[in-house]
Amino acid sequence: MTSTTHRSESSAAALYVAVELSAAEWGVTLGTTPGGRTVHRRVGVGDGAALTAAFQAARVVLGVPAGAAIRSCYEAGGEGFWPHRLLTSLGVDNVVVDSSSIEVSRRAKHAKTDRLDGARLLRLLLRHWQGERGMWHVVHVPAPALEDRRHANRTRTMLQIERTRYRNRLHALLRLHGARTRLDATFPARLADVRDWAGAPLAPGVQGRLRTLWTLLTAVETARAEARRAEAVAVASAPAGACVRRLTQLRGIGARGATVLADELFSRDLRTRREVGGITGLVSAPHQSGTRRVDQGLTRGGLPRVRHIAGQLAWAWLRYQPTSALSRWYRARFAGRGVVAQRIGIVALARRLMVALWRYVTFDVVPEGARMTA
Repeated sequence: MTSTTHRSESSAAALYVAVELSAAEWGVTLGTTPGGRTVHRRVGVGDGAALTAAFQAARVVLGVPAGAAIRSCYEAGGEGFWPHRLLTSLGVDNVVVDSSSIEVSRRAKHAKTDRLDGARLLRLLLRHWQGERGMWHVVHVPAPALEDRRHANRTRTMLQIERTRYRNRLHALLRLHGARTRLDATFPARLADVRDWAGAPLAPGVQGRLRTLWTLLTAVETARAEARRAEAVAVASAPAGACVRRLTQLRGIGARGATVLADELFSRDLRTRREVGGITGLVSAPHQSGTRRVDQGLTRGGLPRVRHIAGQLAWAWLRYQPTSALSRWYRARFAGRGVVAQRIGIVALARRLMVALWRYVTFDVVPEGARMTA
């Protein structure tokens, strides 16, 4: 999402703060004007009292009035949004910045230190509050309740990936010794009777490793069942439940896909179709210089899980919504043109489908020609 709109605040007296986060300590760079004097401080991780003291000391050194606003920023990373909430609780007007959108030097070798990074981030913050747009992307900070609700869906996704991983490891280990058997509840009891390529029982070491993998798979299966129940409880709450029920009224969209879209995509304040395409990563990255024009492929930014679900829903849409305008467009453009063209077309269909579903959920515009469930 692009940086938020605001009017120029260059004439207002304020203290600007760039915070460099790390696991050991935080680096704080404070200033008031571009190219002016700056103050550098080191504070403990999450030390609100030390941050407040650094603000007060910088006010005295830089001559900032006591009632002036404090505006800060930091790069989004593994810390998430709790530093934003800490700074906000201290009365700071903070923005979280997408680190991949920050301007960097194009030189192969350039100096990089925490002090230089803080000074560069401070300059960008000053430009941001002077009204400049397009120099970086500001991350939308979700409400704590909304962020917490997404954990049920993400936990189930994580456990589904782990389940597939352990099952593949079991099959791979059996195949490594020329053995074949099904993986069901009777697998531990039948393991002693499994034979390898020569018709001999599996070696004790192999059987021990298979039992260990089966124990881990069983634990994942149990946790997956609990996560499914927790997700059902989270989905039943408004407004996510209403969004899921609305999406499942369209043929070809199941409860699981609707839940992922409701939690990860449609719970965000998306304003345009470009933002919908950008957050899914289903947009191309053109490269143009003079007469040279190259399509670099998908940006693959945004949310990988939404992009994965979008591709699955696109194939399901062709199957269950054959008379819709989107399906007719796909068949007219890509049907009968080979496997590669069809795969390219399904990406384009997935992007158009996400935009159509966003309009359906946000503006109550039913996709043209779409069929509803009974």
